Amino acid sequence: MNWHYVNQGQQAGPITEEQLLALVREGKISEDTLVWREGMPNWTPFHQAGISTSPAAAPPLIQPPIPANPNEALCAECGKIFPIDETIPYGNVRVCAACKPLFLQKLSEGAKINTAFTGQFEFGGFWIRVGAKLIDGLILGIPIMVIVFIVLAGSGIFTQSPGQRTAEPIAPFLTLFLQFGMIILQVGYQTFFIGRYGATPGKMVCKLKVVMSDGSPVSYGRAAGRACAEILSGMICYIGYLMVPFDAQKRALHDHICNTRVVQK
Repeated sequence: MNWHYVNQGQQAGPITEEQLLALVREGKISEDTLVWREGMPNWTPFHQAGISTSPAAAPPLIQPPIPANPNEALCAECGKIFPIDETIPYGNVRVCAACKPLFLQKLSEGAKINTAFTGQFEFGGFWIRVGAKLIDGLILGIPIMVIVFIVLAGSGIFTQSPGQRTAEPIAPFLTLFLQFGMIILQVGYQTFFIGRYGATPGKMVCKLKVVMSDGSPVSYGRAAGRACAEILSGMICYIGYLMVPFDAQKRALHDHICNTRVVQK
């Protein structure tokens, strides 16, 4: 079933119902956008067209085929395999001749390339990852301060006179205890959120997600290993983090170690 819609006063389409719903999710079609399909007497607002937008109505995800022959290519629009000389290149993807008009139309309207068929990702850059890390740092800062207060209170430092504090500094084992506690908290924080949701709260705010190199979710074990590897990235003067802007896939040292990627949702 093909649909037409009004875009900036101009008729656009035809597109399938799935493509229409994708434009709705991207915010390019609103509830009041006029739509029409064959059999309808008049153009009508989208919310009156009887199209279900519930997640249950969405078709199940299908693993795209992988070309076995180097002379074949996967169409980024329909997901079918064609001889490579029957497709046209656009950047790092290819499109079959039948999909070319729709593909070019979508590009002219600002739609993103369908990465579900290409297997490509939009990687999270250095500064947006810095922002996510700062947010996580603020969230973790509160429990860390509580731990520090409890340990210092238990050491009796708050009941000592200023002269005693100078003469009797906190025992070295207390400092080690604090450092160990903060490491455990950070590792547990990242293991839980990345293993459960694929992103820490900071990454969720910045619309980032941690995935495997093939796009599959990260397991709890891998998330724990990545959290430990991230400590190494910070220990070497943060060089592990500074690798991100110079890597083609925006990987930090811990991403290299654990074969993970940080992608934009």
